[in-house]
This record gives sequence, C-alpha cells and structure tokens, in this order.
Amino acid sequence: MTRIHHPSSTASRLTLLAGLLVAVAIAGGMIFWSRAQEKKITESRTHPVDMPVPSNAKLRRLLTQEQYHVTRENGTETAFRNPYWDNVRPGLYVDIITNEPLFSSTDKFDGGIGWPCFTKPIGPEHVVEKIDQSFGMTRTELRAKKSDSHLGHLFNDGPPPTNLRYQVMSAALRFVELEKLKEGGYGEFLSLFEPPK
Repeated sequence: MTRIHHPSSTASRLTLLAGLLVAVAIAGGMIFWSRAQEKKITESRTHPVDMPVPSNAKLRRLLTQEQYHVTRENGTETAFRNPYWDNVRPGLYVDIITNEPLFSSTDKFDGGIGWPCFTKPIGPEHVVEKIDQSFGMTRTELRAKKSDSHLGHLFNDGPPPTNLRYQVMSAALRFVELEKLKEGGYGEFLSLFEPPK
C-alpha cells in the first residue's frame, strides 16, 4: 500500500508566502514599467501647439458625437449641461483637437447663460473672429486658429475692462489644471496665475 505524504503546514505556508511575494514583485514591476512608459511618452511629446490637425474622418473616431458636432458642424451644446460652464478651478482651456491654448481661468466669469464665458483669449493669435450670418442674425463667430474649430460667439455685453463675452462651447475645449500645466507642456503659461506684483 502506497502512502500519500501531505506537505506539512509550515511548507504550505512557505509556498503560499513565496507565491504572494512573487505576485507582489510582478505587480510592482508592472506599475514601475507603466510609470516609466508614461514618463517616456510625456518627455517625447511635442509641444502641445505642434500637434497636427487630424482629418475629419479620424476626428469622427477620436471625438464624441457632440464634440464633433460642435467643432466641425458649428453645433451648439446644451446650456448648463456641459462640463465647464461652472468650472472654477485654475487652469487653461485648450483646443480639444490640437491642444492649442485658447483661454485662461483667470479671464473666466459666470455669464449666467450655461456656457463658459471669458473676457479675452490668452492671445488674439489663437482665436479667429468671423462674421456669422446664420439663423437670420449677424454675429461674430469664434474659431480656433490652428484647427479651424468652431468655438462659439463673441458678444459685447461682458464685464469691464473689455466689456466682451467670449461665449465658448465646453465641447470644443479640454481643461488642463494648474497643477498639470508644466507636465502637459504648458509651463510657459504659469505666469498667468501668479499674483500681481
């Protein structure tokens, strides 16, 4: 009769402990590798403004239906039901397509209309103004310079000193928090958030 030898409980515990240590080491290695890859991608990234404009076919795949409708079909998103109309965090608002910096939170105000409103763009070279005569009205349309994306419209009922209201669709924007500006390639804009001397 053959006798079956069962491993001792000490040996079982050691095997289990060794297995757990191997699993922890593998998980730690994967996390380290993942962070190293992320850092490598961030470091190799071109300046955000250098991002090329994808074709409309590619944009249909990259953007949500609403983002595409707003930026490429001059659409309007629903007021008070968009991510940035009431965002008060400090940071930059960049073009959803090219990452071109467009507006700063330092120039944002509550226009009471349910869309993000700004008193001015970061620089006039980033936003193009065009005459829009759709819907039987004459308005000033705002478009991103590089991507030619529809952003919204310009009105002259804003607060002083500009008295301008750049009414922009959230769907045309991506928000970059102040803490992430440097790592995102927007370090040159940190001075916008320094207190006046």
